[in-house]
Amino acid sequence: MTGVETDVLGAPYERHTIELGLDDEGPVVATLVRRRGDTPSRRAVLYVHGFVDYFFQTHLADFFVERGWDFYALDLRKYGRSLLPHQTPNFCRSLTDYFPELDESVRIIREQDGHDQLLVAAHSTGGLITSLWAHVRQGLGMLDGLFLNSPFFDFNAPWLARRPLLDVIARGGRRHPYRQLRVKTRGLYGQSLHAQHRGEWDYDLAWKPLHGFPVRLGWLEAIRRGQRKLRSGLGIDVPVLLACSTRTFRGRRWEDGISLADAVLDVDHMVRWAPRLGPHVTLARFDGGMHDLTLSGAEVRARVFDELGRWAEAFVAPRPAADETSTPTAERTSRTVR
Repeated sequence: MTGVETDVLGAPYERHTIELGLDDEGPVVATLVRRRGDTPSRRAVLYVHGFVDYFFQTHLADFFVERGWDFYALDLRKYGRSLLPHQTPNFCRSLTDYFPELDESVRIIREQDGHDQLLVAAHSTGGLITSLWAHVRQGLGMLDGLFLNSPFFDFNAPWLARRPLLDVIARGGRRHPYRQLRVKTRGLYGQSLHAQHRGEWDYDLAWKPLHGFPVRLGWLEAIRRGQRKLRSGLGIDVPVLLACSTRTFRGRRWEDGISLADAVLDVDHMVRWAPRLGPHVTLARFDGGMHDLTLSGAEVRARVFDELGRWAEAFVAPRPAADETSTPTAERTSRTVR
């Protein structure tokens, strides 16, 4: 990876700016963060964040690096490190807008940095984006496995609101993409995470504010189109691990249970639509898991990492060296872990 500089996280994290040309707001960039292990590796992980998010989860990088994977994280255009002063935070008109930075990240990881095996790990909205991208890029050998951490497959609302009502509202995004949708947020999930409030994590509140960023009609319409595509069925041709909590928090004020459940999305939606991803899907559910499972309490995190490690070694196993005799591999199958 050329043109690197030390990341805001400090050494050993490095970052590279991916130039993406212009859109209707001006110049666009994405940011690829890298942390390499102490010994050379042919295996790599690419992490993609969710909505109102960016990469700060260094313990996730620790997990992979300690197991012999080089770690990369992508701050998508208009998120985190990639957000420029003239831009609308976290905005897009189509989820396919993110495909160029995903493609370029894979090119850098594989061709420039010399990795021949890639696991993509994605959270929430990143899980929806990378699922659609992996479907479109099937057969090209761009990734070898996909880990989805509480993916955004549907809105957490009653059927009447998330189907006919949201569809009508979202259609306004075609004519008025930057118009704000009036949504009252309580910031409960953010409070449950940040160390200055009720959580244990320290991150930049300018890039991940407690109450989020305004929801724009154009973004809403893009999400609705992406979710409809996913629910119609994808053909992802690599093993997928979909992980989520066992519970959804639906309260409107602070309760201790918010730290033991998904306080953003409905986990039943993830379970329902998981089979539509492709033929090789493993489902793992974690009691006490939060929306970002890797930010759950220590005991839950340990279980998440243990399951992720076992799945990765079973389904994204290290490839033999070029001079080793290859042997047939068993057919990949799915299993559900609860």
